[in-house]
Amino acid sequence: MSSTSIPSTKPTQSPATQAASLPKSVIFATSGIGGMAGWCIVHPANTAAVRMNLASMQGKQTSVMGIIRDQGFMSLYDGLGAGVMRQVFYASSRLGLFDTCRDLLHEYRGKTDFAGRVIVGAATGATAAAISCPMEVATVRMSNDATLPPEERRNYKGLSDVVKRIYTEEGLTAFWRGVVPFAQRAALVGVFQVATLDQFKELYASWLGQKKGSLGNVFCSAMSSGLIYSLATMPLEASKNRMASQKPDSTTGKLLYKSTLQTMKTVSANEANNLNITTVMPANVALSNDEEITSEDCLINNNNKRWVVGLQYGM
Repeated sequence: MSSTSIPSTKPTQSPATQAASLPKSVIFATSGIGGMAGWCIVHPANTAAVRMNLASMQGKQTSVMGIIRDQGFMSLYDGLGAGVMRQVFYASSRLGLFDTCRDLLHEYRGKTDFAGRVIVGAATGATAAAISCPMEVATVRMSNDATLPPEERRNYKGLSDVVKRIYTEEGLTAFWRGVVPFAQRAALVGVFQVATLDQFKELYASWLGQKKGSLGNVFCSAMSSGLIYSLATMPLEASKNRMASQKPDSTTGKLLYKSTLQTMKTVSANEANNLNITTVMPANVALSNDEEITSEDCLINNNNKRWVVGLQYGM
């Protein structure tokens, strides 16, 4: 008796699902934990980048060695608690939302192409930035406070103090100062990651004989990709830092920086002679941390058992 085979109507799985069927809760959790661990390593570079970026507001320039000489090495860890808490929201939501939205798009369209990854990367990056903006404001302020003149310092005592004082002294909306350039920058980071990371993987696999997707290959590619988008997004980073750290004018009570474009114009007009291009170096260290080593990059199969390297480093 012959039987007629019926073609399977089961939808094709996305690349990430085929690589490792991880629960979404695991992806969100490991992204956040990896982001927190990674941030503990790169926080000094982020602090240096913020201070070097904002030094021109005071009509001066600084350097990493200058910061260590004037404030001490441990001052580079100012705001570490806020930075780690930022990763709880940013790293987990950024990678978790990216995987979730990418898979949903694949189910709807039946494919995951370059354009889809770019759109999803930009949208989820901007969303994660909006979610984590309160902790970004806290991080910027605590990281830079020691460099201000004594009469202008806020002298925050810790994360709980900065959250309490921002809310009581400036209102709830102050937590989202700089959210627009922060979200714009995060969206561009997502675009540049998708556009350049795989290309660098191929390049280093060819030039250096690396195995594509290996830890060394991903690291080299992440640093190179990070350099490109740190240069491309530096104006947005400068705008975000100034909007997040600013105080209302003592006479008018108004804020100097109101929008991304207006901030860029003001900085170009008032601080052009003091802008420090070397800021891009510590910024690159911090931003390259934003590349992910996910189940799509490093996956080891052995007797149908899977060990997944799921490190998410935060931006």
